[in-house]
Amino acid sequence: MSASVAVYRNIYTEDRFKQAYGTEDDARGDARLRERLTGTCRCSRRGCVHLLKERAPIFSWLPSYRLKKWILGDTVAGLTVGILHIPQGMAFALLTSVAPIFGLYTSFFPVVLYMFFGTGHHVSTGTFAVVSMMTGTVVEQLVPTPLDLNSSSSAAAEFEAQRIAVASAVALLSGIIMLCMFGLQLGFLSTYLSEPIVKAFTSAAAFHVTISQLQSMLGLRLPRHTGTFSLFKTLAAVMKNLGDTNMAELLISLVCLIFLVSIKEVNMRYKQKLRTPIPVEILVVIIVTAVAYGFSLDSSYNIQIVGHIPAGFPRPRMPAVHAFPEIAGDTIAITFVGYAVSVSLAMIYADKHGYSIHPNQELLAHGISNTVSSFFTCFPSSATLATTNILESAGGHTQLSGLFTSLVVLIVLLLIGPLFYFLPKAVLACINVTSLRQMFLQFQELPELWRISKIDFMVWLVTWLSVVVLNVDLGLATGVVFSMMTVICRTQRAGCSVLGRASNTEIYRPLEKHTKCYEVPGVKILTYNGPIYYGNRSFFREEVSKLLGLTPEKIRRREKAQKALEKRERETTVNTVERGVTNHLFSSNNEIFKPETPEHEVQMVLIDCSSVIFVDVAGARLFIQMCTECQKVGVSVYLANCNESVLRILTSSGLMNYINAQHIFVTVHDAVMYIQHQRVRKNIIYHLKTINLL
Repeated sequence: MSASVAVYRNIYTEDRFKQAYGTEDDARGDARLRERLTGTCRCSRRGCVHLLKERAPIFSWLPSYRLKKWILGDTVAGLTVGILHIPQGMAFALLTSVAPIFGLYTSFFPVVLYMFFGTGHHVSTGTFAVVSMMTGTVVEQLVPTPLDLNSSSSAAAEFEAQRIAVASAVALLSGIIMLCMFGLQLGFLSTYLSEPIVKAFTSAAAFHVTISQLQSMLGLRLPRHTGTFSLFKTLAAVMKNLGDTNMAELLISLVCLIFLVSIKEVNMRYKQKLRTPIPVEILVVIIVTAVAYGFSLDSSYNIQIVGHIPAGFPRPRMPAVHAFPEIAGDTIAITFVGYAVSVSLAMIYADKHGYSIHPNQELLAHGISNTVSSFFTCFPSSATLATTNILESAGGHTQLSGLFTSLVVLIVLLLIGPLFYFLPKAVLACINVTSLRQMFLQFQELPELWRISKIDFMVWLVTWLSVVVLNVDLGLATGVVFSMMTVICRTQRAGCSVLGRASNTEIYRPLEKHTKCYEVPGVKILTYNGPIYYGNRSFFREEVSKLLGLTPEKIRRREKAQKALEKRERETTVNTVERGVTNHLFSSNNEIFKPETPEHEVQMVLIDCSSVIFVDVAGARLFIQMCTECQKVGVSVYLANCNESVLRILTSSGLMNYINAQHIFVTVHDAVMYIQHQRVRKNIIYHLKTINLL
């Protein structure tokens, strides 16, 4: 065994360290708290300007806009995304079970509003497949499609009005929820949707979207299934009615799929060489619409077309607020999914380009977008994967690109919309399916996820299977609950290790992983890698007792031996003076000298609390109980590396009544050096006492 390393500084207990390097007194702390509170309540011109820039970030980045450097990139990126918004908006409207024109509205208003209030420079908002599909499920449940609906009658218009009223109510309630979360500063809640959950959820939702679009691609007129096992119900209905497939619509779907996939592959493979991606969706829409019009495919082959798309600006309309109680549960799930996807995308591109995202401000931005848009017959919106990726790759720099995106959509709304009358719905279904390409490619990440973390892989798998087998909202809830259970299990089963010291260093590491570290004689150094609370106190006690060998039988045996030894020492005292000295030195409350114990027996236990992030009342009481049990068998307890909150809870719970305040140290090495010094001192006193007795 190598010699100990010398300590070229004082040995610091917590008390001594606070005296030397502690914070200011409580009075000064209270004064600073009052200053902060009065500062936040004080109104000034500078404070108002700061608040305006914070709540409407456009007033922060627009004055410093680099016109010559950024305007071209924002213009090209905005126009490109705007062109893509047109077919995707109409396509995702079908997922929402509303008319395509409402998808164009949802591609306009949220884009303009996010430009004013959002903090993501490269975020493109609008219609998103997963959010649209979840909203469509709510719409189908409340306003199911009647079997005898006549598309040319006034009943059809009333039916569409009821559906968009429900979809707008979902958007309004979602916006209100986000605004309430912003008021309560609950932006951190999005972290409960971890990356494996979000990716598994979006990948599984892509299967729901694909299956739901099969009937449009095959030209089948089938009711939309909702609820548990909806994917399998829809697939069974499609297989049962395959004989009724419209061959013209099937041919259109196959040609469109081949064309869309091929051009998207070219865009992906040559994205470094292409200044902007080829707008394949709008090209397909224009070409197929022209063919359908020229050959009268709707009357000749009975294909389903989009129909009348009104030109002009939408009139404000009140959403179906009376449906709030019925849609509340689904809307909460839609809100969390939309917000989690939006913040995740914003953070990805913010990290890439070196700026910051404010999650609570994102709540405000999307909350205002959904709330205001809902009064203009829009369904819920969020950031979108495909358009955000295109916006960034096309050279967008700031939120100003949203201005050009909204201008493109506005021109379509005011002038061009009616020209899409003959657009086949099968084309929109193909656009929906091919827009999910990135979500299906997430399967490629599974081998790496398995290699990095088996638990995260299981979270991904359980979430994916739950969403596919059950339903979108139930599957998401199952994934979140399972993920939280893994966290609870990991904190409950956190490992307790024995630390050893690396020779000639102040470094202490677990012995089972570092064979060249040695255990300090007579001292058991333990570390627990997790919190100590009511949920894992029994596991913590079991681990520590096993490592220290503190069985109930051993505690009783050692307690009896301790008392017998103390009695024998008192009987051997030769005079009153020596009896007083001996009683003082042998007292169980005196740490200077205790009766000798064999080298292989644990004489002191040192608990490294560096990994204990928090302790509750139950954990603190367990600490006290363990201290009393250790004292019964003559084992002294020391603590090191306690953070402020843990130490405050332990002292408030009365731990100092059972442990010496001088036994709490700043580092493990301080405690070890103190213990070694005390052992040397104890041996010297023992030998001096022996000489005096002789």
